[in-house]
Amino acid sequence: MNRIRIREAVVTDRDLIAQWMIEMAWESEQKRLDPPTVHAGVEAALADAAKARYFIAMREADVAGQETIAVPAGTLMLTHEWSDWRNGDWWWIQSVYVAPEHRRQGVYNALHGHVAALAQATAGVIGLRLYVERENIAAQSTYRSLGMDDAGYWIYESEF
Repeated sequence: MNRIRIREAVVTDRDLIAQWMIEMAWESEQKRLDPPTVHAGVEAALADAAKARYFIAMREADVAGQETIAVPAGTLMLTHEWSDWRNGDWWWIQSVYVAPEHRRQGVYNALHGHVAALAQATAGVIGLRLYVERENIAAQSTYRSLGMDDAGYWIYESEF
């Protein structure tokens, strides 16, 4: 039997998360990230929950004659944004990645459900937000199926 368990990431997850972020950037945007910078960024977030929190989806399987084995299957990162309009925090879902061999098997749904339940149980959190590439129709469909709607915003940036 296969199960998906969600756990908060720990410092020993740094290299895996960083590798997944590098793969995600290439896969989704054809951007090559600088590995030392990504490793440092993940490490900084893992050391300071005010920056971000990562969650890891663990795929558990019963193996005949053995104990249950669990393998990391995906991740997401949460950050927050204060809303003066609503006097509360938006939680932003970012850095979503599901390893290719675990896709279309409920991994993201489990991650999303976990953070949605945490958000609803946390005083002052007013909702979940995320951004998605305009061309990533599959991801948009997944997010809609989980009750998320297009918020009608474009994102502009000035990178330094």
